[in-house]
Amino acid sequence: MNSLSLFLPCAAGVQDHLAAEVQRITGVAPKAWRAGVALEGAWRDALLLNLHSRLAQRVLVQLAQHAYRNEQDLYNAAGNVAWELWFTPRQTFKVEITAQHSPLQSLNFAALRIKDAIADRFRSRFQDQRPSVDTRFPDVRIYVHLTTDTVTLHIDTSGEPLFKRGWREDKGDAPLKETLAAAMIAASGWDQLCEQGVPLYDPCCGSGTIVVEAAQIACHMAPGLQRRFGFEKLAPFQAHVWQSLKAEAHERITSPVAPVFGSDVSFRMVDFAERNAQRAGVAHALQLRGGDALQRMPPAPAGVMLINPPYGERIEVAGVAGQSSGGRGRSQGAPAFSHQAVDEFGQPLPSSAARALQGGREAAQSDTGQSVAEFFQQLAAHWKKHFAGWTAHMLTPDLKLPGKMRLKESRRVPMWNGPIECRLFRFDLVAGSLRKTEAPAPGAPGPSAG
Repeated sequence: MNSLSLFLPCAAGVQDHLAAEVQRITGVAPKAWRAGVALEGAWRDALLLNLHSRLAQRVLVQLAQHAYRNEQDLYNAAGNVAWELWFTPRQTFKVEITAQHSPLQSLNFAALRIKDAIADRFRSRFQDQRPSVDTRFPDVRIYVHLTTDTVTLHIDTSGEPLFKRGWREDKGDAPLKETLAAAMIAASGWDQLCEQGVPLYDPCCGSGTIVVEAAQIACHMAPGLQRRFGFEKLAPFQAHVWQSLKAEAHERITSPVAPVFGSDVSFRMVDFAERNAQRAGVAHALQLRGGDALQRMPPAPAGVMLINPPYGERIEVAGVAGQSSGGRGRSQGAPAFSHQAVDEFGQPLPSSAARALQGGREAAQSDTGQSVAEFFQQLAAHWKKHFAGWTAHMLTPDLKLPGKMRLKESRRVPMWNGPIECRLFRFDLVAGSLRKTEAPAPGAPGPSAG
């Protein structure tokens, strides 16, 4: 287990940040793909990546890759893998399959043939004993990816997706995934700036995903300390090795090196955020307040503002500009989609759900366009008047938002929220206007094209 081919899928657009994170964790320079990174590592690296990665969706071990033309080729490829080195006939398993431009007519039948191959291999080696299939709570997850002519087989070491940190039990509507919140933090550069004491503030914090992630970063707290992993049920697992890695992670936790602030117009959401922070072990490391985003004053003279604003028909979540709409929801990007919309390799796939969401959002923006524009114009005016010296990073699917805010972005970073293409816009705030400055905010990276 000292030479494994590891693949870590991530949201499209995050792969470069994930590559840097993987190198920090393992010391190995990975190769970045469009929506993931690959590296050669040891079993210990797989455990470390599960424990410490904030950006990866999963940690997969590639077991085989072959050319194929039909379902029999898939059966042969799966039958040649030494599954008995990874789990036993007494355990349950599940095969999940994704495809890009596969010529096969039925992915369900393809998955069935792979399942049959795994079962037949166990039967031939364990006196007709074979593992059972469990599609809900399997001990072992096997991921298969098909391209036009290549099949790749992986075994999963993560179990539940890595964005499930174990602390977020209270959440609003369509909450931001923890992995995407961490990607926003990485793209803003605050994961490095915090070491200089630079504050972070989310004025629309909702149930606290961004600020809790930021507080854990400020405390050098590994994101996987509060959850279980799939590798704990795999044959190579050694409990004493895992306990040693967790003990080392606990020893690295410190007092927060930078302040983290959050606020939300809904006191109910602030209460959710406080409870989530307590479960995450960082209630002491952040300050949460109720308050309108259009009225809250800056919590520090300068810093990094990170915001995933609501939009469309539920704009009232952010402040007074949308109170006439009624209701109390939080429309902040895409909800969690099934793997039919986004495959396990982070590739956005066409889906009726994605198209319906896109169409619904456009209709909502059309119906409430005046209140949306009013809110963002007021927000920009509030920033220019009170937040000089800050840099603001805003994630939105609206590529024309800077124009609506009458601001000029200094950087735009492509990111995908599920199947929805977004941009993380950076604004360098100057009193009374927004323009390119000769010197960026303290410690912040300079403007660049996106």
